[in-house]
Parts: sequence; C-alpha cells; structure tokens
Amino acid sequence: MNAIYAEDDVPGDQQQFIKLNSELAKQWPSITKSKAPLPDADDWKDVKTKLEHLEK
Repeated sequence: MNAIYAEDDVPGDQQQFIKLNSELAKQWPSITKSKAPLPDADDWKDVKTKLEHLEK
C-alpha cells in the first residue's frame, strides 16, 4: 500500500484527507527523521476508524 501520492493521484476514497492534511500541516512539525514505532503501533495497524480518534 502506498502512503504518499501526488495530489492528482490520490484515490477517490482518500480525497477527504487532502484538506485535512493541509490544515494539520500548518500545526504539526515536518517529519525529518525516522524513529521507532510507538509501543501501541501493532494495536492500531488494522483499525479502520482511526480518524474518529484524531485530536486537532
């Protein structure tokens, strides 16, 4: 599964995230280095309803 797309190539079911990304990119710092996954990463990897847990 790809996680990064050019805006014109974002799949239809992911279009809603273009606006969300634009909003959050203004608030959150850019990621410039890799780091270890959070301890609960495996608990979240298959959760389809992550968006309802997003805190802005």
